[in-house]
Amino acid sequence: MSIKPKKGFSFLIRPLVVGIDLVALCLGAYFLLYPSSNYLYFGYLISGWLVGASIVKFYEVYRFTTIVKILGYCVKQTLVMLLLTFAYLGIVKLHNISSIEVLKFVLIVMSAISINKFLVYAALRKYRLLFNGNNRSVLVIGHTKQTKELVSFFDRKRNLGYQISGAFTEDSDDNFNNGFKFLKENRIDEVYCAVNENGDDLVNDLVNYCESNGIVLKFVPDVERIPVTNLQTDYYDYIPVLSVPKMPLHFQANIILKRIIDIILSLLIIVGILSWLIPLLFIIIKLESKGPLFFIHKRNGVNYGEFWCYKFRSLKVQKEHDKLHVSKEDDRVTKIGRFLRKTSIDELPQFFNVLLGDMSIVGPRPHIPRYTNAYARKIDKYQFVFRHSVRPGITGLAQVRGYRGEVQSDADIIGRIRHDVFYIENWSILMDFKIIFDTFILLFKGQEKAY
Repeated sequence: MSIKPKKGFSFLIRPLVVGIDLVALCLGAYFLLYPSSNYLYFGYLISGWLVGASIVKFYEVYRFTTIVKILGYCVKQTLVMLLLTFAYLGIVKLHNISSIEVLKFVLIVMSAISINKFLVYAALRKYRLLFNGNNRSVLVIGHTKQTKELVSFFDRKRNLGYQISGAFTEDSDDNFNNGFKFLKENRIDEVYCAVNENGDDLVNDLVNYCESNGIVLKFVPDVERIPVTNLQTDYYDYIPVLSVPKMPLHFQANIILKRIIDIILSLLIIVGILSWLIPLLFIIIKLESKGPLFFIHKRNGVNYGEFWCYKFRSLKVQKEHDKLHVSKEDDRVTKIGRFLRKTSIDELPQFFNVLLGDMSIVGPRPHIPRYTNAYARKIDKYQFVFRHSVRPGITGLAQVRGYRGEVQSDADIIGRIRHDVFYIENWSILMDFKIIFDTFILLFKGQEKAY
């Protein structure tokens, strides 16, 4: 099982809009506040804009968002820009810029950005209606008044770009099973399910499947039986729709931020450490045993894709061995290899994998392909698939909690996967740095399975 890839270029729309807004912002500052604008101010302005936009949810505009709501976002962001600009001029004590000039700058720039925002919003609606593009494939499951009204709403609002691929809304006990089967056999972007019609186990299966395969799942409640304030609620006309919150690493901004940090840190390690460590270990490893400096082997990465993973060789060269994990008293380990594995120095070449984009510094550890299916049979298959929705890591939450190295029992792999899933669901930059810090501490303290 693998995650279904997204089609089209819709994911580029928001980054492109953000880029255009930042260009307009900088041009406005250059021409309307010059000569007070300088490189420091541009950096301050861009950072302040992005932080303010995140707070007021300026870019949280979806195809069902109303024009009134978008207008509200624009007003809030205008106030943020006024505060940011006046705060900067007050801090740097630029008295040659009047309040009128500041107001002129903010209003002109925000007017231009707001007009562009509405134009993009309108253009996308027209594009969906005329050219049948930028669409989302939708599956509706459930025999309730709300699900039937939702199907009718999607049919009426064709400019929103929701195409109903399947609608199982008849009065039948097989609605859920038939809908679930249809979901597995077709490419679906979003699922709308009447949750109150199905048992907890069935709903959990649907949630796990959608999370594992990158499918947006939303619940359509019976408003007479289910309170709609506990989950995130969106309204399609007057129809309430409950949403399962996205995982942090499902947001493009977080993915980009994590990747930037990976590139910076991997370059520092490669240039600062591996540049001199590789020649040194080449001599030491060669003196003890014949064979290559690096041990290169296949591992499963994102969406089960295979990649070549690099490590410093710590074992004696021999024919293919059925036992790939290293045990505590393994006679295949060389003397220098024992030290490399104890200190995890053997893993340092994986920073090349990070730089190439196969891995991340922090994430679920990648498995050897032959073990992947074996492990998957021992645990919840959806959780196992879910852990492969992000780049694997050199270190991870499971590793710093003791789930590393040899898998001696089912409890080892179950614990590892649970920690991996928790990491993905609760990811933050601070968590990544905490895991990196804990990894360094464990390098000095040592771990029981570091052999």
